Amino acid sequence: MAGKGFREPTTSIVELGNFAVKSSAKRLRKRSKPRKGDDVGIDESLLDEKKGRNSADGSSLKVDLAQEDDSSYVGASAAQGSVVMPSRDAVLQACVVTSGLLAALGAGIRQVSHIAFMEGLPVTDCTKEVTFGFEMWHLELITGLVILISSSRYLLLKTWPDFAESSEAANQQVLTSLESLDYPIVAFFPGISEELLFRGALMPVIGLNWTSVLVVASIFGVLHLGSGRKYSFAVWATFVGFMYGWATIASGSIVVPMVSHAVNNLVGGILWRFDSDSSKREPR
Repeated sequence: MAGKGFREPTTSIVELGNFAVKSSAKRLRKRSKPRKGDDVGIDESLLDEKKGRNSADGSSLKVDLAQEDDSSYVGASAAQGSVVMPSRDAVLQACVVTSGLLAALGAGIRQVSHIAFMEGLPVTDCTKEVTFGFEMWHLELITGLVILISSSRYLLLKTWPDFAESSEAANQQVLTSLESLDYPIVAFFPGISEELLFRGALMPVIGLNWTSVLVVASIFGVLHLGSGRKYSFAVWATFVGFMYGWATIASGSIVVPMVSHAVNNLVGGILWRFDSDSSKREPR
């Protein structure tokens, strides 16, 4: 009995000791192993941090893009604003004053040539070479010139981009601020005054021949440069001036090129206004 009582407790103590050692080892292993909740917390905090950085980067990118868009818009607005459109009063005043000066110069040359001729000087009398006379058949000549020049201009606008750009720039600066009733003013005043000077004064002074027609037409074309007009427009103006010069020789009257020039100006202005209004009404 005594032997059994002694061995059983001894065996139990050893087993308890072994169990205690094993339990301690398990507890140590569990403590050394990271808990699942901790892992998730770390991962979620890292993800939140990364998301914060990404959102910050995205916000800064959006701000940069917005700033670029704003700067581009401002630049485009500045570029558009660089083209100054004169007011209606400024256009009409410039038209009347310039036309008056040209007409006065043309009339002055004609009068001086007449006086010099009457004094016996070897000068052509412009008033006799190119008169203000008018005959019914001149209407046919005027009609033909208007159809030829207006149709040629329309075709060039559709087929010659450089000429179309030059013509559009000039029309925008002159016609944009005008009202419909202003168009006859800016059409007839320049048409009458320019023809009085170029075909009614300069051309007969040089001589009523093809040389004077070409020389005066070239001067007429060069003077049409500027205000957004390029050399293509000068070429066109030279051609038009040549046709008006031919009509002056054919008719012997300054009235024919005057009326033709004025009507062509009016037709061109009306067509531009119609196209401009049509483009504004088109849906975008």
